[in-house]
Amino acid sequence: MASEDIAKLAESLAKTKVGGGQLSFKGQSLKLNTAEDAEEVIKQIEEFDGLEALRLEGNTVGVEAAKVIAKALEKKSELKRCHWSDMFTGRLRSEIPPALISLGDALIAAGAQLVELDLSDNAFGPDGVRGFEALLKSPACYTLQELKLNNCGMGIGGGKILATALKECHRKSSAQGRPLALKIFVAGRNRLENDGATALAEAFGIIGTLEEVHMPQNGINHPGITALAQAFAINPLLKVINLNDNTFTEKGAVAMAETLKALRQIEVINFGDCLVRSKGAVAIADAVKEGLHKLKELNLSFCEIKRDAALTVVEAIEDKTELEKLDLNGNCLGEEVCEQLHEILEGFNMASVLGSLSDDEGDEDDDEEEEEEDDEEEEEEEQQLKERGAEEQESLTPKKIIDSQASTPVPSPPVDVATFLAFPSPEKLLRLGPKCSVLIAQQTDTSDVEKVVATLLRISSVFKDEAPVKTAVHETTDALMKKAFGSATFNSDAFITNLLVHMGLLKSEEKIKTVPSLYGILMTLNHMVQQDYFPKSLAPVLSAFVTKPNLFLNGTSYCDSNKVSDFFFFFFWELNGEYKY
Repeated sequence: MASEDIAKLAESLAKTKVGGGQLSFKGQSLKLNTAEDAEEVIKQIEEFDGLEALRLEGNTVGVEAAKVIAKALEKKSELKRCHWSDMFTGRLRSEIPPALISLGDALIAAGAQLVELDLSDNAFGPDGVRGFEALLKSPACYTLQELKLNNCGMGIGGGKILATALKECHRKSSAQGRPLALKIFVAGRNRLENDGATALAEAFGIIGTLEEVHMPQNGINHPGITALAQAFAINPLLKVINLNDNTFTEKGAVAMAETLKALRQIEVINFGDCLVRSKGAVAIADAVKEGLHKLKELNLSFCEIKRDAALTVVEAIEDKTELEKLDLNGNCLGEEVCEQLHEILEGFNMASVLGSLSDDEGDEDDDEEEEEEDDEEEEEEEQQLKERGAEEQESLTPKKIIDSQASTPVPSPPVDVATFLAFPSPEKLLRLGPKCSVLIAQQTDTSDVEKVVATLLRISSVFKDEAPVKTAVHETTDALMKKAFGSATFNSDAFITNLLVHMGLLKSEEKIKTVPSLYGILMTLNHMVQQDYFPKSLAPVLSAFVTKPNLFLNGTSYCDSNKVSDFFFFFFWELNGEYKY
């Protein structure tokens, strides 16, 4: 290095902020190409006792410099937070994966237990995800709570790699008795599109501990939004959902609204510029009105919402005492409706929560909206076709860092218990193999009645009157329930009550989402009541509820009435304790 460069580096390092276990080189525009360039940085790292957080944002780190910095990090076992955004400015994309691999390997070797990993604003593309894939799967990330990957250009391929890594991390960490409990996930501006979002949704459903999800500007249409909605429903601690500037349309908005009804901790909803349109806005308003008492911010700006729908949204927030901001700017309301909104909110003593309406598009007629919706559906179909082609192209990189699985037939990927329980299907249950019953029973906490009921309902939901599937469901149910009923601490009465509530046969004070179809659980109960492990004391209770008239049992939309009718014969209980059929 030239003497003036060394002097400049020394001056920058003199400004380095040190304190609270944090060493920061943030925003110093250091150009670290070689080992020599990084000498002063390495010295600072090596001399810092109890290093818990390392900030390298706003610098540029090359492959050689990354290797020597990594060497210094191998002894920093207490490192918990890696603020490594925007640290590859001016680098070739081919330089970033090896640099990330070196740094990741060092954290693994050190035995670090990360809490936060921020790699935002590093344009590494799908190749770069391979660079920290091993780190995400390692024990260093079993404790990860915050993962920030904003503006990295991951694309569909990178999103799939990331999803697989997160699922593997959860699987491995669960086997160690400390499952991954990710709280904050940030991946805006990454071109994830439907397939990338759907892959991540599957991972989210498995993890189940998310509190904040930020995925704006990803080109996600209603199939991807629907997949995310289903995953969010399995994350009851969610507080913040930011999907700004994606394309919901009515289908995606309705799916998301259904999920919002099940979430009790939501504080921030950002669906701005998401084209939810009027019907979607009404569905979201219904969800807000039914609950969401902790809601602080609702953004439905630039969504092509019209007069009546906007009024419905405003009326829905009447009792939301925690609300601080309502954004309806950029919709199709007109001056008169804008004034109406102000008047209604003034009546609620909430006028201050309404944001500016300066970009209102004015009133438009309904016929035009219907035409636009038809056009949108056609555009979405075309977009999905483009996505498939884009994924195939993206999966073929010059260095073959990304596998070309999108364009060539491959065997079905392996399935673990968490994946099956998050998104049950007959195929996934069979792919768990002959030990599926043992695996599911082992990984279910039978001391928790709620978990046993949830697991039983997911197993039974895939029931089919086909030998392989039917046998798998029966064997898995037997293993689970034999373990549960055989436990001295298992509350059988609470189990049957909870089950009946989820079946819609017993009312609950709390709003509980019932199963969409009773066929699978009834056929599974048909089998259960004939087994030795099933407590005879529960039969009269169960019989009383399934034999009395009920919309859920009688409706053909819920189950096959011919097959279900046979089921009832198993609940006539004789004094001698035998089933009579």
